[in-house]
Amino acid sequence: MAEEKLYKSEYIGSGTFIISKPKRKERKLRQSRVKNRRRGMRK
Repeated sequence: MAEEKLYKSEYIGSGTFIISKPKRKERKLRQSRVKNRRRGMRK
């Protein structure tokens, strides 16, 4: 579990990387949804 919370990049070859980073906290995700306007909304 501690492994997936870290920033990590793996070089595959020919300029290709696999980058893993921690997921955003649910609380922050909710805040950004509440504050920011949605795409396609008029106001």
